[in-house]
Amino acid sequence: MTKTYLKYRPRVAVLAVFIVLSWAGLCLRLFHVQVLNGEHYQKTVVKQSQKKQGISPTRGNIFDRKNRPLTRNIIHYTLSANPSMVIDKDDLAEEISKRTGKPKEVYLKKLNSNSKFEYLERDLQKEKLGSLETTSFEGLNLERKFRRYYPHNHIAAQLIGFTNLDDDGISGIEKDFNDYLKGSPGWIYKTKGWSGKIQHKSGMPFKRPVDGNNIQLTIDLEYQSILEEELKKRQLETRSSSATGIIMDPQTGEILAMATTPSFDNNQYQSVKPELHRIRSITDQFEPGSTFKVVSAISALYDGQIGLQDEFNCENGSFKYYSEEISDHEEFGMLTLSQIIQHSSNIGIIKMMEQVGPKTLFSKSRDFGFGSKTGISLNGEVTGKLKKHTEWSAVSLGMIAMGHEVAVTAIQLAVAYSSIANGGYLLKPLIVNQIMAPEGSIVYDEEPIVARKIADTVSMKNLREMLRNVITKGTGQNAKIAGWQVAGKTGTAQKWKDGDYSDDKFISNFIGFLPYEDPQLLALVMLDEPSKPFHWGNEGAAVAFKRIMERIINMDDSILLPTKKKPNDIIEMDRVIAHVKNEDNKVANKLPPMQLSTLTRNTTKTIVPEVRGLSMRRAMATLNNSNLKYKISGSGKVYWQHPKPGLIVDKGMTCVVELK
Repeated sequence: MTKTYLKYRPRVAVLAVFIVLSWAGLCLRLFHVQVLNGEHYQKTVVKQSQKKQGISPTRGNIFDRKNRPLTRNIIHYTLSANPSMVIDKDDLAEEISKRTGKPKEVYLKKLNSNSKFEYLERDLQKEKLGSLETTSFEGLNLERKFRRYYPHNHIAAQLIGFTNLDDDGISGIEKDFNDYLKGSPGWIYKTKGWSGKIQHKSGMPFKRPVDGNNIQLTIDLEYQSILEEELKKRQLETRSSSATGIIMDPQTGEILAMATTPSFDNNQYQSVKPELHRIRSITDQFEPGSTFKVVSAISALYDGQIGLQDEFNCENGSFKYYSEEISDHEEFGMLTLSQIIQHSSNIGIIKMMEQVGPKTLFSKSRDFGFGSKTGISLNGEVTGKLKKHTEWSAVSLGMIAMGHEVAVTAIQLAVAYSSIANGGYLLKPLIVNQIMAPEGSIVYDEEPIVARKIADTVSMKNLREMLRNVITKGTGQNAKIAGWQVAGKTGTAQKWKDGDYSDDKFISNFIGFLPYEDPQLLALVMLDEPSKPFHWGNEGAAVAFKRIMERIINMDDSILLPTKKKPNDIIEMDRVIAHVKNEDNKVANKLPPMQLSTLTRNTTKTIVPEVRGLSMRRAMATLNNSNLKYKISGSGKVYWQHPKPGLIVDKGMTCVVELK
């Protein structure tokens, strides 16, 4: 035994040392793992057993002015993977193939790629997803998302716009207000059970998503539908390349409808040419032709340079203006300013502007907003083209007076004519009424803003009368509507092509408003390249205007004839209010607001008082006495208010007041 032990003692010693060292190494490793790096390995274990999953917010929806939805959100699922992390690639490809019907090879190709991220499916409905929602595949990511749906298809398609597969807006309101609509994503941790099922357990960390805000537009869905139907119809009848229309409230600047045909279904936006996506009312510019003559008329009336009865020789329809041959559609002799606008005489307007001069015409063109953006809350608006009068050629004065050598947008023309309808106030066009957080609080709103006063009240009244004559006995008789007083102007312009004005390419446009005495609606119609004889404003665009307005006033009972019998409360208001007006249309001898009617004391309604001409302090007191809130800007005296004086409104309504 001794001899044997002695024989193997070196070996035993080596083995013993080895065991001791191994045990020491193991203890050291355990110390390193459990103590020194315990937190790190704990996190690794947790990471392997837990999965952080993003939670998409619900995108805010878009509504019309009456809260009718223009968008909806449909739930869908996105499958993605890191191919290097997927172990059972064949099984995963097979499972997805069963649910989509696509060949298994489609997914295998993606799973065998060298990429760190691959989309497998991006629009998978829940019923097709099936057990994939709970089945564990290493490296597979499943995300619940929303896909935008537009329930009215092509209605207001350009204006609303659309989103991409990632639910980001890439056109229209969807793009311009994407930051308001998209919300903020959240996340949740899920853990893998013994069965491999991924599930959320109480106590696991999570962050709630913040849903997007909802947007209420100023447009009316019914108005929009009528506008698009009639534009499409007239485009086909006149064989125009396109048709553009705008309907707005001239008293507030609110856009009630805005469209261009041809349009598209924004549920299928990929199937149409990108140029159809743009909002052409703000992005496309054109020479307006005779609709621009209202600028010349105001320039003539400015500072009394030309009287209403001053006459101009229209040369029997033919006139040599420097090197240009100018003609009228009829042979006219002597015409007054009103008759020049009524008959849309090119020669008459040139003769008149020669007395006025380029400086005044340029200044008034700028006052009307031409050559600058309107400020509408949409991206892509262009300024149009209006050269400085110092850059005009010898013939520019006459050409611009007729509506040539100047480029405008449809929205610019509509806003300019709204200022004529409302008495001379250039308003910022409004397209977004308000933006509301998911819980209902208002995070953004737009109210009427007056850019400037263009001309005095008397001049604007005279101009409205001229535009009324255009309809009753001038070039716009196709815009007549039985029983209604309509005012408006026709326009026909040759298109500029290859360095000269085309003989067969025209712009036909018409802008009008009603009722003449107290305009409630304004509409613009523009036809691009209609066939003859529809190239004339009266023959082409005016017909569409009439159809649009007739349908709206027959549909909307809120559009009232001034002579229509009024409700008893309005009759009572008219009986009590004794507004005495001076020559400047300023209200004098106003009764104290609290004495206007018992209506303000006994009901939830009140009558908007007249505050124009008052100081800020008196205006505030007057509105307070009428149980109205107010938003005041500027300094000096009140020169504009909304709502208009005399309207019956809810108590507590905000009255917007501009001082100057």
